Amino acid sequence: MTDVGIARARDLIAGEVLLDTHNDLMCGLRRYRGYAVDGFGEHRAEFHTDIPRLRRGGVSAQVWSVFVSGLQPEAEATVGTLEQIDAAYRFAAAYPDDLEIVTSVAEAERCIAAGRIASFLGIEGGHSIANSLGVLRMFARLGVRTMTLTHNSSLEWADAATDAPRARGLNADGRAIVQEMNRLGVVVDLSHTSEATQLAALDVSAAPALFSHSGVGSVAAHPRNVSDEVLRRLAAAGGVLQVAFVAQFVSRAFADWSAEAEAARTRFGMTTSMPWPRAPRPAESADDARDANVAQFPRADAAARRAFEQWRDTHPAPAVRVSDVADHVDAARDVMGVAHVGFGSDFDGVSDLPDGLGDVSGYPRLLAELSARGWSDEELLALAGRNSLRVLRDAEEVAAR
Repeated sequence: MTDVGIARARDLIAGEVLLDTHNDLMCGLRRYRGYAVDGFGEHRAEFHTDIPRLRRGGVSAQVWSVFVSGLQPEAEATVGTLEQIDAAYRFAAAYPDDLEIVTSVAEAERCIAAGRIASFLGIEGGHSIANSLGVLRMFARLGVRTMTLTHNSSLEWADAATDAPRARGLNADGRAIVQEMNRLGVVVDLSHTSEATQLAALDVSAAPALFSHSGVGSVAAHPRNVSDEVLRRLAAAGGVLQVAFVAQFVSRAFADWSAEAEAARTRFGMTTSMPWPRAPRPAESADDARDANVAQFPRADAAARRAFEQWRDTHPAPAVRVSDVADHVDAARDVMGVAHVGFGSDFDGVSDLPDGLGDVSGYPRLLAELSARGWSDEELLALAGRNSLRVLRDAEEVAAR
């Protein structure tokens, strides 16, 4: 990967589709800005995402995650998801020359041709619909086009990859929810789900599914990565794996180090667990809401911080590089074919990212790495966004039938 290769990758994707299926900026706006949307027309170092870096990265389409913690009561999660959708609409309205909320592939293509970033909405976790098809239908009317069946906690109707099973994959309600998603044109997103749920959903869904932000299990074992068996089933059904940039998913060595670091923090009396942030009250300013949330951030005393810094000095984190992400992309192509791989970074939803992929400007580096490995221009364009748009278009066609 050279500067020339990166420049060539930027030229390749100019005017083309580069669609990332998972960015958590809306949650970041809630936690750190009290849902204020100003200032993103310039560099915002505290986030992975701003408009200048989206432009440098060649991003022409984005699925904005409208995420609410699965630890909230489901009715509260529904309210929080509506607030996240409102934030996405307000964010796009604040930058009308750069962003536009879209609800179909045709709208996205028109938007991209006009030079704006086509902005889809994706729910992260079926808890947001509170086990209600009526709520699901209303979210679809508001423009939601994807939904992960679970987040980190299992539901009555679907099981998560990181929790004990409750539904043995999908129960009758879960199957009905998948069928209603097909009818509405909402893409079934299998990230965060257990393998039993993945296989059950692939059995039920009449439209292609996707994993919006996951990795390849044969490259790095992790509960959030996907087995070759499921990848083959996904490809046979026309779906796409959107490779995440999360360091813990990309590198088993980093995941092990991260677990050790968390254990060390606990020993030193530190915690990284943050409460779910609240939204601004009706009479409250964004700054006041931000300050109230920041006041809840866990803070360790100076002695604990020094102890952890000393631990880090003797236990350095393993390096995670662009090439490690490319290994997942290569492996996914080898199992499924080039038509079934895409990007789903998880920017602004995680802290640990590979060197060279630390923000939304980094996609050309990954494309340049893959080009150096022998990927053709047509393969790179399929990966960058054409595959992902195809899944969205196929879901629309199933719904139309």
